Amino acid sequence: MPALELSIQERKAHRADAHHLDPVVIVGNDGLTAGVQKEIDLALNSHGLIKVRVTGDDRAAREAVYLKLCDDLACAPIQHIGKLLVLWRPIPEKERKYGEGKVDGDNRMRGPMEVKIAKTSRGTGRREVKTLRVLGNERVTRGGMVKRAKPKMKSVKKMGRD
Repeated sequence: MPALELSIQERKAHRADAHHLDPVVIVGNDGLTAGVQKEIDLALNSHGLIKVRVTGDDRAAREAVYLKLCDDLACAPIQHIGKLLVLWRPIPEKERKYGEGKVDGDNRMRGPMEVKIAKTSRGTGRREVKTLRVLGNERVTRGGMVKRAKPKMKSVKKMGRD
């Protein structure tokens, strides 16, 4: 598979995005093995933009590893500075089956969320605004109280087996 071709503006934008990244994969003294290539491929699939550190002092060998990675993994070469290589490939869309997932098609439950509650105090008549963290199994009542979900009731027949 050939390497992706990017315009200068796209490479500049990816270079700026990669500035704060740390190397995800380190290519050791054994060089570019099948296991290392597989890890780089997985990192590109999950992150899209990654840094790879290549050990060794031979610049020509590092350049060869850089070009081989881009050709084999169909990714775009962004930057090569010293022993660091920056690679980019668009993140592929996840294949989902019909009816999978609980919230927005993901296999995750609702997470914690920040909720603002405004109450009027009885004495002064001023509004007090509080920010609360509500977990996935909690809800906010009309009066501003946080209540946890009740556990499901078991049937009477099943309770006798315990």
